[in-house]
Amino acid sequence: MFLNLQTTSVHYGDPSRAAVSAVSLGLQRGQIGVLIGPSGCGKTTLLRAVAGLERLSAGRIELAGDTVADAATGVHAAPQARRIGMVFQDYALFPHLSVARNVDFGIRHLPAPQRAQRTQEMLELVGLADAAERAPHQLSGGQQQRISLARALAPAPRLLLLDEPFSNLDVDLRERLAHEVRAILHNTGTTALFVTHDQMEAFAIGDVIGVMRGGLLEQWDDAYALYHRPATRFVADFIGHGVFAPAQVMDLPSGPVVRTALGDLRDAAACALPSAFPDGLCDVLLRADDIVHDDNAPVKARIERKTFRGSEFLYTLRLHSGEQVLAHVPSHHDHQIGEWIGIRAEVDHVVTFDRVPRSAAV
Repeated sequence: MFLNLQTTSVHYGDPSRAAVSAVSLGLQRGQIGVLIGPSGCGKTTLLRAVAGLERLSAGRIELAGDTVADAATGVHAAPQARRIGMVFQDYALFPHLSVARNVDFGIRHLPAPQRAQRTQEMLELVGLADAAERAPHQLSGGQQQRISLARALAPAPRLLLLDEPFSNLDVDLRERLAHEVRAILHNTGTTALFVTHDQMEAFAIGDVIGVMRGGLLEQWDDAYALYHRPATRFVADFIGHGVFAPAQVMDLPSGPVVRTALGDLRDAAACALPSAFPDGLCDVLLRADDIVHDDNAPVKARIERKTFRGSEFLYTLRLHSGEQVLAHVPSHHDHQIGEWIGIRAEVDHVVTFDRVPRSAAV
């Protein structure tokens, strides 16, 4: 692994309370990793520990084969010795310097011709070569963040850390810039670790994504696995739109099925056996895209809420049996709240968890 974190922990003050607890993860050279989770989950603290801005209470961090932090031996390489670049949400550009001078700020030890060439290369990389002599305040937010990225990449860091870099931008610009940054990082072969609270941003930029809660890393996987094969109930609830519906795993002659109010669900790759749960009783994850609007379906549901999303509605539905489900429905199917519509389940990935009483459900 190019970046390797082994059971890393960080404590603030009270040794019984960890901001980050026994987190292990790895990135191959050139991969982009993303940390996501609710506020206070420890993702920024973990990023700061990698940067050398926080000391480890336990564990070890290796970068490009070098041990940069080891709580057991007391190793703690200074931030400047780790050759790590950082991009922040507030751009952190120097307002009194031109764009070009901002970019070359970290490479002024190079001879002038080499420095000028590197600065030009970085500006061309981020598509702002024509803005070299402008002041940062003359650029848009997205352009300023690209300049911040160019400045961080100019010294050719071994690792790039990005802490909520797009949070000050509007939604459409954030998504577009995420795709642009991903392309830039891959084109330069840069290994990066990125912190965000935005799922779509994480999916757009990350090769591998970590979901954190309470200082713990719940799952470190690609976006597809997080969505379709969540390792924990928290990940299943945090990623995407869905509900947990009561179900029962039954062993039929044709194989195990998960019996729900919407019918029997099967998944040859991962369907649990009845013995996995007491009496086979469990909760099954039903994503909004698992529920299909079908007027001819025998199961009917009442529309309780609807949210217009342009190409589709997100319907909140209530079955006769009392269960609530969500459904993405094409927006030309504009039904009214209170109306009953037909639905059926099309679940390719059956994900089950221990049953939680409805009052205690996540």
